Amino acid sequence: MTETTRRVVVTGASSGIGAATVRALAAAGWHVVALARREEKLRALAEQVGSAVTYVVCDITDEDSTQQAVDKILQGGGVKALANCAGAALGKDPVASASLDDWRGMYELNVLGTLRITQKLLSALTSAPGGGTVLIISSTAGIEPYEGGAGYCASKSAERIMARVLRLGQIGQPLRVIDIAPGLVKTDEFSVKRFGGDAAKAAAVYQGVPNPLTAEDVADSVRWALDQPDTVDIDSIVLRPRAEGSYTKLYRESC
Repeated sequence: MTETTRRVVVTGASSGIGAATVRALAAAGWHVVALARREEKLRALAEQVGSAVTYVVCDITDEDSTQQAVDKILQGGGVKALANCAGAALGKDPVASASLDDWRGMYELNVLGTLRITQKLLSALTSAPGGGTVLIISSTAGIEPYEGGAGYCASKSAERIMARVLRLGQIGQPLRVIDIAPGLVKTDEFSVKRFGGDAAKAAAVYQGVPNPLTAEDVADSVRWALDQPDTVDIDSIVLRPRAEGSYTKLYRESC
């Protein structure tokens, strides 16, 4: 396929799973349009990876920002795939005392941001040669709730349902819809952001866990799923580190 038929948009591309996905797809021959709010991070990533990556500054929680980004993307050609990697967890409080602002922030980014960019690119994706793909990085938190995770679990469950209903609604159309649900992934920013910058609390999440998933592990599953034939839809992938049987069954080595 030519560059124009292997063009993918990746959200949340400035760090973590998003940045790793940009690298993995570029290495696999995709032309990647990287989206995120932090221009300096996007610029550094594009310079590191090379000409296979371009970037557009975009806040998917903002209507105008997203529309301007989509207009710029489509001016540059067609789009074969959208990888929705943007997302965040905020807080780990019980329902009784959870912050409404934290819940609102997670829904705005994880759910409505994903919906917004997907809606705006849907026509271009279904017009791609051979058909297009919407891929969503959800979480095992959307499958099994846990104490302190109500807001994040609810938002990730909503993302998984969105993917499933989109798949059902697009039957007969040239569109694949893929949901990838990672378990425990260790990245530089995810848990630090969740705990408001508390590095000690963030480190405790992974304390003693041998070989938690990396952003690169998740990115490789994205690459594999997207590289399947256009007629093969990988509906759902759940991946966890070997040490994690479930959120409540996690092996930790003695320190």
